[in-house]
Amino acid sequence: MLPQIEQHGPIKAWIIDDTGFPKKGKHSVGVARQYCGQLGKQDNCQVAVSLSVANAAASLPIAYRLYLPETWCDDPERRRKVKVPEEIGFQTKPAIALDQVRTAKTAGVAPGVVLADAGYGADGSFHAGLTTLGLTYVVGVQPTLSVWRPGQAPLPPKPWSGRGRPPSLLQRNPDHAPISAKALARELPPEAWKTVCWREGTNVDLSSRFTALWLHPASRDYNLTEPRPEEWLLIEWPEGDEAPLKYWLATLPADTSLEDLVSIAKLRWRIERDYQELKQELGLGLTKAEVRGWNPLGSSIFSMT
Repeated sequence: MLPQIEQHGPIKAWIIDDTGFPKKGKHSVGVARQYCGQLGKQDNCQVAVSLSVANAAASLPIAYRLYLPETWCDDPERRRKVKVPEEIGFQTKPAIALDQVRTAKTAGVAPGVVLADAGYGADGSFHAGLTTLGLTYVVGVQPTLSVWRPGQAPLPPKPWSGRGRPPSLLQRNPDHAPISAKALARELPPEAWKTVCWREGTNVDLSSRFTALWLHPASRDYNLTEPRPEEWLLIEWPEGDEAPLKYWLATLPADTSLEDLVSIAKLRWRIERDYQELKQELGLGLTKAEVRGWNPLGSSIFSMT
């Protein structure tokens, strides 16, 4: 099935997301009161994490796995009734997604930039795992993300006094400290923002104002001996809005244009179409054993637990 997608162009992105299935009762495996995107609120539901591959013309879900809340993992009797295997323990959604990405890479799926929202982008171990796998990413982050202004970095370790172990950790002080991504956005002059159109909509072209800054993320770097590598901080601030709308971190090359950054970040919209079509046209839900997977590729990439 991948070759059919690639007839429209090479794979550009691997898109990670999760989707909820509203449920009544408490016996379906993994059901709990949790956020359900289909309802837009906390409610009784099951949640599955998925991975899709996409280019500008098409997309295809290639991995799909049930999220098992801790309340289920810690309840042996409940697990026994629905036959959850003993070896299955609790995993966060970012950890599940990273397993899916790792499996896809091992299976030889054509690589793409990994895209995910802030629910995954806020997890530092998720970032690190993607980098370890040699993959680039554009992931949503929170406005509270701590960053250094462009051109700044944490201070070097304190000079060694000659006694004890030489200091090795980076420093910051009140006069030299990182700020939040939101505060940095508010510091920027009007000319820092540029209107970018990323695709044609149903009636009008989709566009908004953006800026991109090459900088060092600062999250807990006082525990590190070297600054975090520089990345792109991409920010969307629609004209007329009181505050920026979205923030992303991206490990695309330093010479990537703003238009290309926006285009790849916004390609994540295809995952919503995938979910809509899977549910409305194929009736996709979590049924029967509800912890087993499906795999249109005919390999173990879809194994679910």
